[in-house]
Amino acid sequence: MSDIISAVGFCNRTGRGDLSELDASLREIAETGANACEIGIYGEEIIAGGRIIEDRTQRVIDIVRPYGFQKLSLHGQIVSNFMDRQHLHLQKKVVRAMLELCDRLGAGILVHHSGAALLGPDENGADLDRMERDALAEMGEIARGYGVRIVLENIFTTESGQYRQTPRQVAETVQAIGSDHVVALIDFSHAYIESTFKGLDFRDELRAMAPVTGHLHVHDSFGLPSTKKTFYHPAEATALGIGDLHLPIGWGDIAWEEIFSELTFLPDTTLIMEIDSGRFLDQQPACLQKARTLATLVNQRAAATAREALRA
Repeated sequence: MSDIISAVGFCNRTGRGDLSELDASLREIAETGANACEIGIYGEEIIAGGRIIEDRTQRVIDIVRPYGFQKLSLHGQIVSNFMDRQHLHLQKKVVRAMLELCDRLGAGILVHHSGAALLGPDENGADLDRMERDALAEMGEIARGYGVRIVLENIFTTESGQYRQTPRQVAETVQAIGSDHVVALIDFSHAYIESTFKGLDFRDELRAMAPVTGHLHVHDSFGLPSTKKTFYHPAEATALGIGDLHLPIGWGDIAWEEIFSELTFLPDTTLIMEIDSGRFLDQQPACLQKARTLATLVNQRAAATAREALRA
């Protein structure tokens, strides 16, 4: 039986767009012993107007390939949004380019953010859901051709009047598409913040997502929506415990062991720690050990369930 969580690693430090930090950031991850890496490809300036810039792409390939991570994922645009009426054709054009980059870099996973929009006067959430599902289904067919999984990430509400799917609704979107090449991505801190904001049961939202989830973003927080927009230093947000903090495992109050002792995910799921390595590089070895322990909880329980099924 293959492991449910097959690889554990980190996201890299997103560069300034000149590729100068890419190699060093990948080396930092490799030196921890992690076997998975997620590259913030959106920050490397290799797509322009939906077109791949060939010379820079080749430079990225030359930098990435020698590391030979077991599992490589690319993080698509932070602003990726298939509920963006005005720019939907451009959004899809960029995702097509991102899927080609996955193929050329040997990345089997493209992270795509779930959508959001302010509702128009004659519009409702179902209209936006339909727009997103149609676009994802279309991109899923392209992903199939490359052998790539698009993983749909749950986000949290960021402004008043915004329509944003809950984690449970993200799972429903994936289920409605019904493609092996479009699965869910649980971002635990995002789910925690959105559950707090909307008065939902955090753990129930995770339970709804888990069966269709093939990728995990792990970082800690206190689940408190951001009510203060500016801080002099990021450490001040940490001190207050407000917002999407991207803290090392154990610095917030997410009950990681309880959650991973209960949930299971799709086979061959990757666990990526989205921890701010610029601030918390010294915490990576301890986080990797903790994340591997969490993965073992899931994998051992799944193996035990499989053995019971064989004996029945």
